[in-house]
Amino acid sequence: MQSGLKGLPEEDLLAGFCERCNAGGLQIDRASAVMDTLHPVYERRAYRWDRSRWMQRVFEFGFADPGGIPSDWQRSAFHYLKRTGGTQLRRRLLNGDPADFFLVDTMKRDGFTDFIATAHRFDDPGAIGGIDCFFSQFGTRVPDGFSEADEQALRDLLPCLALAVKCVVVSGVASTIAKVYLGEGAANHVLHGRITRGRSERISAALWFSDLANFTRISDTVDPEEIIPMLNDYSDAVISSIEEAGGEVLKLMGDGTLAIFRGDVASRTCAAALHARALLDKRLVALNAQRSAEGRPVTDVYLGLHVGDVFYGNIGSQDRLDFTVIGPAVNEVSRIASLCRPLQRKFLMSAPFAAIVSRSQTHGLQSIGSHVLRGVSRAQELFTMAIENAPPEIRMTSAEPGAVLAKAC
Repeated sequence: MQSGLKGLPEEDLLAGFCERCNAGGLQIDRASAVMDTLHPVYERRAYRWDRSRWMQRVFEFGFADPGGIPSDWQRSAFHYLKRTGGTQLRRRLLNGDPADFFLVDTMKRDGFTDFIATAHRFDDPGAIGGIDCFFSQFGTRVPDGFSEADEQALRDLLPCLALAVKCVVVSGVASTIAKVYLGEGAANHVLHGRITRGRSERISAALWFSDLANFTRISDTVDPEEIIPMLNDYSDAVISSIEEAGGEVLKLMGDGTLAIFRGDVASRTCAAALHARALLDKRLVALNAQRSAEGRPVTDVYLGLHVGDVFYGNIGSQDRLDFTVIGPAVNEVSRIASLCRPLQRKFLMSAPFAAIVSRSQTHGLQSIGSHVLRGVSRAQELFTMAIENAPPEIRMTSAEPGAVLAKAC
């Protein structure tokens, strides 16, 4: 229980429990435990411990295929207890009880004499999503198996282990949910107590705004079942590139992504944003090649980059807050990105951004003139790369960019 309060990992809690049972005269030679979790990639985590040999301690199980339940889980004592609503299952292997569950069959061959599986369920107020039960199982090689006193000791002690593991799991779930939906930087602020409404700080940052080229047209022409997988593919490429370069994704708005790059040196934050763009270009080449080979629709990413001061913090009502950035620079970067299509460019940067980064990082930097940004009082000079190509769905014409913009307007 003390270790649970300290937040030790679940596998360490199970190992410490078994080691102390053995020290107290209750011989456990192998144990495992399972709890469901809330995670976008896997559905449950399992922990194992073995007294006599090293073994993999943690297993993470992905979500079941729509067609059925993974066979190992379906054959387990845990699944049986879940399906039947039972709280305990025992197999006295030395007495000839059937080894009719996953892992129990191999334990019998390994010389185990007794096996006990238990389920400790949480009532509705104590459950989160699918996290509603702690499953555990224990095996021994003692010649006579578990005694009645051993079984009673497990019955008395296991609620403490279940509560300790639940404490750690729920804490981890809170962290996971915050990071998945807020981003790591904002999540760290929130998890450290910075949730006061209106609390914000003024920061200087490089700003990234991107969206998918021709997404509306693609959405209207492809199978609706293809839209979400397509968004996931391209969002993964964008987000992975930003995070690998040290950026922080703040918002996903349909096919749009708002991110910032923070730091004390403006040239470094802008360089990080350009690095993220280079990473994205490589990922898009691979992704589009794969999707084309599969006969699936492909597109590109429009990107605007800007730099400026923003307010970073909690904004919203008393019971619904958003941890984000606001300020003129945020509006400007989204407007810059929106000009990519009429100017037939995949990538545009503001004059302040272009002035900060070194020429070695912007080889082929080219001004495309001053343009009016919607909602911004004065025209802004925009830059791109001379080698920049239009997205595959767009072909450059012989018209000057200004003429193209005028025609689009």
